Amino acid sequence: MMRSERKKQHIEHALSTGQHAATGLEDVSFVHVGLPDLATAQIDTLTTIGGLTFGSPIFINAMTGGGGESTYEINRSLSIAAKETNIPVAVGSQMAALKDREERRTYEIVRKVNPGGLVFANLGSEATLQQAREAVNMLEANMLQIHLNAIQEMVMPEGDRDFRGAIERIEAIAESIDVPVVVKEVGFGMSKETAKKLFHAGVTAVDVGGFGGTNFSKIENLRRQKALRYFDHWGIPTAASLAEVHTAFQDQTVLASGGIQDALDVTKSIALGASAAGLAGFFLKSLTRGGESGLITDILDLQEDVKMMMTVLGARTIQELRQTPIVISGETSHWLKERGVDTMYYSLRSR
Repeated sequence: MMRSERKKQHIEHALSTGQHAATGLEDVSFVHVGLPDLATAQIDTLTTIGGLTFGSPIFINAMTGGGGESTYEINRSLSIAAKETNIPVAVGSQMAALKDREERRTYEIVRKVNPGGLVFANLGSEATLQQAREAVNMLEANMLQIHLNAIQEMVMPEGDRDFRGAIERIEAIAESIDVPVVVKEVGFGMSKETAKKLFHAGVTAVDVGGFGGTNFSKIENLRRQKALRYFDHWGIPTAASLAEVHTAFQDQTVLASGGIQDALDVTKSIALGASAAGLAGFFLKSLTRGGESGLITDILDLQEDVKMMMTVLGARTIQELRQTPIVISGETSHWLKERGVDTMYYSLRSR
């Protein structure tokens, strides 16, 4: 099957399979603040990652590209929405464009319609340093995402089966490229052990890409004759992944993604230690349902709702929100205790 056809199938299956919403974020509760002593007009949602300043702690995470006209139109609309709401936008893997120049336009449109915005390039961990440079130059990108998707590749009928040398390639890219490098999982979560290797390799940030969002095992299983169903339930839920990585590396930058559905999920993710939250499936559904105008409205509503929650929590800045006390219960609490994380780190802290 041609890569472009596979990309279109991924979008169709992502919409049809939906998201699990089993992110573990339902196990996170805020400690109510009865006297917040703050006005919404005072809220400052600026976020800085790798020297880049975001207008709010929300970004459009990697979705697609390389699938011809359909993915061209999706990326065009996503980038217009990003420009109108002043948030970053990431493209899907650019390997398709590196292998087929006809597909470059499906990615380049992101920079064309948003010349002054923050744009993230994207490649898999199989990419070489030269390919990374080409991907960044293609978009005049401000940041490079390198995605980890071993489970997706394993389930994909035509996927890779050899993952050797990935950390060495990532280190070479992080050392030599001129933009910050973020390494992200694609829906199966990131452990503190994996994060340790990545930070040691010199990456600017990790995006945990937790279980509970778009399930690429389910998507690829729809394309197989013999389904590998055991991978459909494989992974670390977003909340647990965020907490274990943040508590192990409190001075490093962690990003949240994986099934984030609304402003409450965004706010909880930041309280767990994330500097920003990326949404993909939610925005894709919003675009499909309401077009560009509907997507823009949903993003603006999301931004305003985060500010309202920060107000009642008495958190004027994103940094203060990251210090807000929360209580972790249920399966997420059990996971973290088994992984050696004392959840009282979160419940007893104060600003």
